Amino acid sequence: MSKITTIEQAMQKIEDGMTLMIGGFLAVGTPEVFVDALVAQGTKQLTVIANDTAFPDKGIGKLVVDGLLKKVIVSHIGTNPDTGRKMNTGELEVELLPQGTLAERVRAGGAGLGGILTPTGIGTIVAEGKEVINVDGKEFLLEKPLRADVALIKAYKADTAGNLIFERSARNFNPLMAMAARVVIVEVENIVEAGQIDPDQVMTPGIFIDWIVQG
Repeated sequence: MSKITTIEQAMQKIEDGMTLMIGGFLAVGTPEVFVDALVAQGTKQLTVIANDTAFPDKGIGKLVVDGLLKKVIVSHIGTNPDTGRKMNTGELEVELLPQGTLAERVRAGGAGLGGILTPTGIGTIVAEGKEVINVDGKEFLLEKPLRADVALIKAYKADTAGNLIFERSARNFNPLMAMAARVVIVEVENIVEAGQIDPDQVMTPGIFIDWIVQG
């Protein structure tokens, strides 16, 4: 079965109330075609797991501005004033995590782990409501894995089997998120036939990818 599909067919897999992972770092490596399609579709009450909420006119920020999100789990919101405003008025739930903790929780979700132990956040508000585990006399927070219904990621090149190459810093959260969702849809700039990517260059194997959309 071919993994190549249209943007219209891909967006049909996203429904109101779902949890999405969206790759990118301040909109670098964010699948903008997918974000714009979600805005046009008006899919709402979404929970988004991402590094940040980008800018009001870029990346995930567009979803914030249009009021399509119920909750975000992110490490940074400072570049999008709308996120902070909606958090303060109660229109948007914001869960802030240290960036490394966020990445590791996504990795744990993809690897099937029960969580990670980290000293980051001990003695701060990050630790509120979380289990503290003592290992060899040192305290660690138990941070549970993150998974999503759908991951929307961006890659530079894919073959028809879904093997991916990311370009430079666009690699960021995309490979981790490709492992941590039930359905993974990738927006790519270039599609080649299976076998045309050197296996040594593959950054995310095609087994993790369900659908490919030409961006």
